[in-house]
Amino acid sequence: MREVFHQSLEHLQSQLVEIADLVAVSIEKATRSFATSDVALAEEVIADDARIDELAVALDEQAIEILARQQPVARDLRIVVTALRVSASLERMGDMSEHIAQLARLRFPERAIPKGLKGTFTRMGELDVEIARTLAELLRTQDLRFADTIRNADDDVDELHASVFEKVLSDNWKGEAGATVDATLASRYHERFADHAVAVAKKVVYLATGDWAIDEEDIALAVEAQHEAESGSGHA
Repeated sequence: MREVFHQSLEHLQSQLVEIADLVAVSIEKATRSFATSDVALAEEVIADDARIDELAVALDEQAIEILARQQPVARDLRIVVTALRVSASLERMGDMSEHIAQLARLRFPERAIPKGLKGTFTRMGELDVEIARTLAELLRTQDLRFADTIRNADDDVDELHASVFEKVLSDNWKGEAGATVDATLASRYHERFADHAVAVAKKVVYLATGDWAIDEEDIALAVEAQHEAESGSGHA
């Protein structure tokens, strides 16, 4: 029975990685469709979001069944609780990708990126793709150094997000109402995508440390502790 139980826990973790990989593909396609007005690619993102939702629901159902049947404790309980919380964040990240793609579809055949903000949104898209791929690796390996990478990239996204609002609120902004709405919505979707990734990273750190109340400095300390533990086991 214990072997079956641990296989179920491993399956939960592999499901999270599968969803994270799909989210990484989704945001890559969404940002590309947004930048190039590729409506076919935008439609793919919108249609594929249903698969992310289905996998998240299936994972939640399995996690609840494990809680009901196995009544896990200690680290096993943390794995199940973390899986439930992470799946919700991943599902929301998929939704953010879908929203970006919907903007691209809405403005087709025109470009959704307002004039003067192409470079900003190109960089935000690159960062979100990088964050998504790093997040998948974090879930795959539970190497907390990836959590630190995600946090740093999120800081860059936040700065770009703030710059978008400064731009559209400045006296020099000549964009029409539609362009202003597109810019603020798209920037918000990119920023929220990165925020959800940070939330997942913190949950993985919780899995490693058992502490929910953790800030950026704590993540750095946890990374250092994990690295020292790995180095010590290597010398053993």
